[in-house]
Amino acid sequence: MNISRRDLLKFAGLSAAAAAVTGCTTATGAAPGAQGASSKMLGKHQVVIIGGGWGGLTVAKELKKIDPKFDVAIIEKNDSFMSCPFSNANLGGLKGVSLSTLTHDYSQAVEKNGYGMLTAVVTGIDRENKVVHTSKGGVGYDILVLAPGIEYNYKGQFPAWSDAKIAKARRVAPGALIPGGEHVALDRLVKNMDEGDVVITVPAGKFRCPPAPFERASMIANHMKNEGLSGKVIILNETADIAKGAAFKEAWADVNNGVVEHRSNCKITDVDFDKKEITYVQTVFANKEDTEGVKTTHTAKYGVLNLIPHNMSNPIIQMAGVATTPDGFKKVKMATSPEKPVSFQTATDAAVYAVGDVVGHAIPPSGQTAIWSGKECAKEIAHVLHGKSYSVASALPYKSANVCYSMVNGNPEEAIMVNHEFMVAGPVIGSKGSVPKGDEANNKFRSSGLAKATHDWYKGAMRDLFN
Repeated sequence: MNISRRDLLKFAGLSAAAAAVTGCTTATGAAPGAQGASSKMLGKHQVVIIGGGWGGLTVAKELKKIDPKFDVAIIEKNDSFMSCPFSNANLGGLKGVSLSTLTHDYSQAVEKNGYGMLTAVVTGIDRENKVVHTSKGGVGYDILVLAPGIEYNYKGQFPAWSDAKIAKARRVAPGALIPGGEHVALDRLVKNMDEGDVVITVPAGKFRCPPAPFERASMIANHMKNEGLSGKVIILNETADIAKGAAFKEAWADVNNGVVEHRSNCKITDVDFDKKEITYVQTVFANKEDTEGVKTTHTAKYGVLNLIPHNMSNPIIQMAGVATTPDGFKKVKMATSPEKPVSFQTATDAAVYAVGDVVGHAIPPSGQTAIWSGKECAKEIAHVLHGKSYSVASALPYKSANVCYSMVNGNPEEAIMVNHEFMVAGPVIGSKGSVPKGDEANNKFRSSGLAKATHDWYKGAMRDLFN
């Protein structure tokens, strides 16, 4: 049988009255005996989406918008939504922005848009029988959408670190690229600091929202200026790449007066969390032809550490058993054919799709990209459920598929932006970015107009996801 939103909540052990009000469960995390609970079948849905982030919420809403009769359910481990995009504005102490600005109740989206939501931890995926096993029980599907986001690859980056040291790193030097307690912890560390330097590490390889660490540096520098704190914001970048590089460098020079310091080609080797010391090896190249460089080891003291580890696709991708790329991130390999050169369908299983950070397309992993890809994925799935065909290539090229803003100043508020056009690039969706001058009159990348656009974009995105 198909289970309704209310039935999902009954199975989760809530009263019918509570279910009628909230439309979603309230428990979080894996319950004791989760594996045993996963053997109990809760029911089946046409479409099951794993992950209630930007991409997952968009797929669910768009499917119900296309056809209200579609039976759609999201499985999400958290009982509330917290946004990573725009979170740096909170660290910067911008007026009217707080942690509550970033937090939303799923019940509003569930009731408004008519899909189901089960708050549970995914414990296994049986593609042969089309069942997702969770800490609350099994959920059957016709089509599965993987939108689980990222995980940190501490073990890959620091193989000598014990599980206890990794757990401590998460507590005292949070990466804050995964929504939830990390943002609260980093906010507390930044707002409670007295003096000293803030160190932000930038990982090599693919990671969520490439401009985020650099915007974070600008916003923490803004907070330090507001509070009259001495010290610097030091960026230890494993590569020399800076997303929106010219625009950020302009802002750091004009606005921050040397407070933000970017150091290229710095490989983190260890951290002493008790002494608050980070050790890294920096490689300095003489010129473009120099492939070896000169390596020197440094140890830096810090007051606050934002240790952003190497990123990888969420372990749910491995759990699903779909083919992935051989790199450290393990992106999902996407389907391709003469009829559909690009798709959000996985190459492994025609009944399994992927959106968000994990996709194998060459597009930036951002909130706006997740919304765009979620809408296109929903169109693909809707056509399948209606017995028709749809090619994502028909929507390409698409100008301004991804518009990403970054705040760089708080007084006055100023921001920069990048605009990406998406296009067919062989078997994947490719992208081409450009960073326009926000203030052409003064030949500057940053502007107050772009700061207002940043606020408006975030408010619009939240309306899009939750109303």
